[in-house]
Amino acid sequence: MAALSIQERKRLRQIGHVLNPVVMIGDKGLTENVVEELNRALNDHELIKVKVGGEDRTARAATITEIADATGSEIVQTIGKIALLYKKAAKQNPKLSNLVRHVHLGN
Repeated sequence: MAALSIQERKRLRQIGHVLNPVVMIGDKGLTENVVEELNRALNDHELIKVKVGGEDRTARAATITEIADATGSEIVQTIGKIALLYKKAAKQNPKLSNLVRHVHLGN
């Protein structure tokens, strides 16, 4: 996946600001079911927030990187326990895609 430009990251962060986390990762970490749910959410919404539990910053950062690798997504931004992930859908669903639904925020 090509790296996002500064303008694309800015636009995605603006849209992501209004989103709530759709997947929360707890004590068990990144399981097969969690990866499956992340892939489904990314395919539907393209831009999602993920909340990663735990108090250890380096462990959270490693988990977020592992999520991006496992799903083929791009980390747009991380703030504390929240990560904003982006993955372009093969076929965009206008009713579910956060990029289409919140296009007015990116202008």
